Amino acid sequence: MDATTFRKITADIENQVGKVIVGQQDVIRTVLVAIVAGGHTLLEGVPGLGKTMLIRTLSEVLELDFSRIQFTPDLMPSDITGTNIMEEGADGRRAFTFQAGPVFANLVLADEINRATPKTQSAMLEAMQEKTVTVANDTYQLPRPFFVLATQNPLEMEGTYPLPEAQLDRFLFKVDVKFPTADELTEILARTTGGENPTPQKAANGEQLNAMQAMAREVPIPTNVSQYIGRLVVATHPENSPSTQVQQYVRYGSSPRGAQALVLGAKITALLDGRYNVSFADVQAVARPTLRHRLILNFEAQANNVSADTIIDDLIASVPQS
Repeated sequence: MDATTFRKITADIENQVGKVIVGQQDVIRTVLVAIVAGGHTLLEGVPGLGKTMLIRTLSEVLELDFSRIQFTPDLMPSDITGTNIMEEGADGRRAFTFQAGPVFANLVLADEINRATPKTQSAMLEAMQEKTVTVANDTYQLPRPFFVLATQNPLEMEGTYPLPEAQLDRFLFKVDVKFPTADELTEILARTTGGENPTPQKAANGEQLNAMQAMAREVPIPTNVSQYIGRLVVATHPENSPSTQVQQYVRYGSSPRGAQALVLGAKITALLDGRYNVSFADVQAVARPTLRHRLILNFEAQANNVSADTIIDDLIASVPQS
């Protein structure tokens, strides 16, 4: 695969998704970057903004096996991973056989993931990191490619369980889904209350996505940009940061996974811009979705209503490029 084919496939995906989803170009682009990087995405926004619809539309545009898991407080880990069941063969003998759960798909929608208990949320950890599932000492490989796109509502906290930092860290990006503008809302009404429903067409398959992932990893990154990423991630920790906001409001900074996500996101951003080299601007373009869920803020930040995005902007302004 060459860079021209790479850009054509991504443009086709965005165009097909745009037939259903009004606006939200930045959200669509960020989710697409995560998918091409082979990472998982957490979409956060108030109800009704089309988070689930976006993921469903992606499943229609991408020729992949799709599965939806509705997270609820009574959901059990085996409801996600699958379990061994007793079956009787034709000869009358009984044996345990593994019945795969809904996580065995290429594209998994984890809807309202913060409504399940921590015990159930932890069932996704191995799948998201190792892309395997272990049941009764047997390990099963998940299909490739494998992506988890999760949604959560930041407003309604009653009956929810905050995601553990270990699980948040396994999401390549966290995307904030914003409320549409008045013009976009008018277009949404026209599309959803009329007689015709737009139908997107297939734009890519699993084999193409695997090739795109391989190509993205081959994009060279200059040493000075790589060093900049290292300084940026180290500076998310208050004891090593030149940023006054990080020093004041951050309790703990990003893990090394944040640096890996910055590299992959920047490489794909460069390819989408028609370049086969990574710039500082590419890193800064993916800094917010990469780091906003990896910064653990202290009570003072919550009391002063200081967001992670504000801190990240100050961090970028404080860390020198050379």
